[in-house]
Amino acid sequence: MHEGSWGISHTRVPTESRPGHVALIAGFYEDVSAVAKGWKENPVGFDSLINESRYTWSWGSPDILTMFAKGASGDHVYAYSYDADNEDFGAQDVTKLDTWVFDNMKEFFHAARNNQSLFSKLNEEKIVFFLHLLGIDTNGHAHRPTSREYKDNIKVVDEGMKEIVSMLEDFYGNDGKTAFIFTSDHGMTDWGFHGAGHPSETLTPFVTWGAGIKYPQRVSAQKFDDAFLKEWKLENWKRQDIHQADIAPLMASLIGVPFPLNSVGILPVDYLNNTDLFKAESMFTNAVQILEQFKVKMTQKKEATLPFFFTPFKLLSESKQLNILRKARSYIKQRKYDEAVSLCKELIQLALKGLSYYHTYDRFFLGINVVLGFVGWTSYASLLIIRSHSSFTRGVSKEVKKPSHLLSCSFIAVGVLVAFFLLIQDCPWTYYIYCLLPVPIWFAVLREFQVIQDFVISLLTFPPSQLAGYLFIFTLGIEVLVLSFFYRYMLTAGLIAFACWPFITQLWTRAKSISLSWIFFSLLLAVFPLMPVVGRKPDIFLVIGAGSLVLLLSLCVLTSLIKRKDRFINEELLLHLFQMLSIVLSMYVVYSTHHSLLKKQGLPFLNQIISWIILASSFVLPLLSPTSLFERLFSILLSWMSAYLLLSTGYEALFPLVLSCLMFVWIQMEQETLQQSGVSYRQKSQGYLCCHKSIHEFDHKVTSLQFTCNLDITQFRHLYLDDIRRAFFLVFFLVTAFFGTGNIASVNSFDLASVYCFLTVFSPYMMGTLMMWKILIPFVLVMCAFEAVQLTTQLSSKRMTAPVCIPTKNPFSHGSHHIRHYGFAFFLLGQGLWQLA
Repeated sequence: MHEGSWGISHTRVPTESRPGHVALIAGFYEDVSAVAKGWKENPVGFDSLINESRYTWSWGSPDILTMFAKGASGDHVYAYSYDADNEDFGAQDVTKLDTWVFDNMKEFFHAARNNQSLFSKLNEEKIVFFLHLLGIDTNGHAHRPTSREYKDNIKVVDEGMKEIVSMLEDFYGNDGKTAFIFTSDHGMTDWGFHGAGHPSETLTPFVTWGAGIKYPQRVSAQKFDDAFLKEWKLENWKRQDIHQADIAPLMASLIGVPFPLNSVGILPVDYLNNTDLFKAESMFTNAVQILEQFKVKMTQKKEATLPFFFTPFKLLSESKQLNILRKARSYIKQRKYDEAVSLCKELIQLALKGLSYYHTYDRFFLGINVVLGFVGWTSYASLLIIRSHSSFTRGVSKEVKKPSHLLSCSFIAVGVLVAFFLLIQDCPWTYYIYCLLPVPIWFAVLREFQVIQDFVISLLTFPPSQLAGYLFIFTLGIEVLVLSFFYRYMLTAGLIAFACWPFITQLWTRAKSISLSWIFFSLLLAVFPLMPVVGRKPDIFLVIGAGSLVLLLSLCVLTSLIKRKDRFINEELLLHLFQMLSIVLSMYVVYSTHHSLLKKQGLPFLNQIISWIILASSFVLPLLSPTSLFERLFSILLSWMSAYLLLSTGYEALFPLVLSCLMFVWIQMEQETLQQSGVSYRQKSQGYLCCHKSIHEFDHKVTSLQFTCNLDITQFRHLYLDDIRRAFFLVFFLVTAFFGTGNIASVNSFDLASVYCFLTVFSPYMMGTLMMWKILIPFVLVMCAFEAVQLTTQLSSKRMTAPVCIPTKNPFSHGSHHIRHYGFAFFLLGQGLWQLA
């Protein structure tokens, strides 16, 4: 209201620290993949305001400061940072991260008065002071923006900035040559996260005052749809919104250094308190700088593309570039500064569109190749199954026929031509993968031409109505899977439909108790996709409740096993008790850590040690369990539930338990289905899985079950329609495992509190790995259950995998793979349709 100008800075996804700071200081939006490079490495070298400055002194986080110090040329950038261990989300007071910056800057200027060399450097022009204040971000993650800690941190920063401004003005004798810019790299949601595209993450404050900045301007009305003006009581003070990348050229203009080489920011001249001539010349320079990037990008693409394939950006031809530049220069000479600025902005917009055009020049070409790869692999997997494991092609020999020399030579020629085409265009090595992979895949598809022909003939024998019905159901299932990626409630609809399965078969009359269990757990699991993903507060009592249910279930299972077994081996009992102890310890660690963090006492070291031991043991203990299906699966559940509890903050702790219960029921339902379909439970061939007909023999010891490699493909059971349903169930349950309690496609749905039992000090790779394992645990539970379904329904291995199989008695090391191929074929077809869409 008194000294400067303000507005809102619009950032881009991903709203993370690294891309945000690159946009602010270098003026360009870094490729999204750079986030995976971490905060300590530059994927490519780039120019920045800090590099262009005469001297830069910076204070703050080591994660950000080193990034720009490393990219600077010469020895003119000085970075002072605290230890990375201070970035502790469980620390007693993380405002110390900001007070450290203020205190060290004050000490630096105090020392400069007694250091003539430093004093002279500080009095030169074109210097930058960079204060990186991480405390508010850390408090937001740890306590959320509505917390007292967050608001207190804001007061600390406000007071600290007041002191810094006063100190700088005093040091320079109030010479009026210092400009101040106050902004943020990203925003934060009310639940304390960022990374995605929510407005609270992409809208950041921008306040600037001092040398070269316009004074506040009163206005009667402003054209903004949001409620910020009214909320902040600034309706009568001019608001000027900008893009985050525009801040870099603004800072460069204020201190009189060249715009950063890679900057795509547009100089916001309305913020400048300078002559119209200066604004027009600055905009002209800005236009030339961005236009040069366009020219370089066009030249690179033109040199790497065959002349008759190259399509230039038509909106900005070379003649049009020269005309606009000449006209803008003419306007400046005629003192038509507003017209010159307007024309330069038009040229910049066209150049930016051209940059985007050449940056995405190969997108359609690569997209076609990716779709070809997906569709080709899906087709090959399907043909392989049809040829070897279905009755559609009875007249076709099951032996692999050698392809004709013409077909082989044709595809070799195609591969060579594609490779040569990519070579002369100087394409990246990844292009070779995208473009060459479809060649052998489609070769494998076309060599099965006879299978395709016989399959089509077989389909034509089906009644049209029946064929249309199957096609409708197939398409509906695919659409449900695809829509579930965008709308989680589609999973709920699918699970409700699954609950109706017993009623449309004879399962309801044959196995009522199992059918009731299936209906109950299907409906119970259907609740989870309706629960909120983000914005929820931690509820430790739900985590403790989930652990208690697992313990109760363990006691029931242990009692049942003791009663049913003639003898219970001590090692088995000890293992079971140890896994139950792990559950108890997990509950204790979660409860203890939560209260310790509430008291701001940090993560207890003992809790941290126990958490890592439980996580490590969860990979080993299931391998020590008995090899009967039920005991092995239950051991996996116990071990991974103990780890999952440590990674849970609320209702999601119940998800793996409910999912596993449904998986256990699914295995039994498939047994009943197979009996109902009339498939024998005892194979006569030696080397096949032998199972008892009674479902009460479900936990039969695998030591009595034998797996051998049998190359006689005529003995293999053909696939039935039920097998296609099983494949769909697998893919649907996998999607449910991924999206049941969250959206893995959204960065801001990850709750950092999930890893606080393991570590609280900021470590992006370790935290990301732990959260990824939390996502994978339900996925692995589904895959283990499906392996059991394969065993109980006697789905034998394909001939192509048999020669490389090793005879074993372990049910999880070798079993049926052909339905798994079909499951992935089904999934890939959905992916292919998604890509085409």
